[in-house]
Amino acid sequence: MQIAELCKLAKQIRKDVIKSLAEAGSGHLGGSLGLADVFTALYFHVLNHDPKNPEWEERDRLILSIGHVAPVFYATLARSGYFDREELFTLRKLGSRLQGHPGREHGLPGIELSAGSLGQGLSVAVGLAIGAKMDNKKWQVYSIHGDGELQEGSIWEAAMSASHYKLDNLISLVDRNYVQIDGRTSDVMEIEPLEEKWKSFGWNVLQCNGNDIKDLIHTYDKAKQLKKKTNSNYCKNQDGKRNCFN
Repeated sequence: MQIAELCKLAKQIRKDVIKSLAEAGSGHLGGSLGLADVFTALYFHVLNHDPKNPEWEERDRLILSIGHVAPVFYATLARSGYFDREELFTLRKLGSRLQGHPGREHGLPGIELSAGSLGQGLSVAVGLAIGAKMDNKKWQVYSIHGDGELQEGSIWEAAMSASHYKLDNLISLVDRNYVQIDGRTSDVMEIEPLEEKWKSFGWNVLQCNGNDIKDLIHTYDKAKQLKKKTNSNYCKNQDGKRNCFN
């Protein structure tokens, strides 16, 4: 798809998010809207996947660590063809496959991890990447994180492991929007200097604009070319503009 088409699709995904949340009467809006460009870039350019065969062995694995942005995840999966878009309007309803946090046990195709407990996703992503290395698999592992969950110690244990095992088949993105549920990250628990932290744990760091699909695609493609070092993405919001560091 051309960049203009991808941008149009990201707007449609945002509309799906708003409509599904309005129907549900609850849910996390901000994070879902902010990550629409990231999910669009991933599912319509970056990831190697097949909606008609969700369990395809050679598929890339996407680990969503911040499960509360499930609405944009669901909307993107539906637009990709994993299930009918009408099901989006069952979000957070009793018996629905689209609960407030993604769950593999609900039977929705395209879900790799039951998410909700923040700080756990990177450990899962590291485990998958190690397994792929051991089995000589070519598929990549991608993970998405919030900046608030970087206050969890488990994140940094996983980051250290990724560096130790030189997992160049793992690319992680952090939505650096400076806010979490209790307020600004700087007030709750300061995590700066963030870029330097990741570098000190042995990760390669690249910068890009997280709401610019062309820049996102370029940065993901560049990250995939880097070898012998794990890659991390950040999204950083300054002066109303969201930036990503990959």
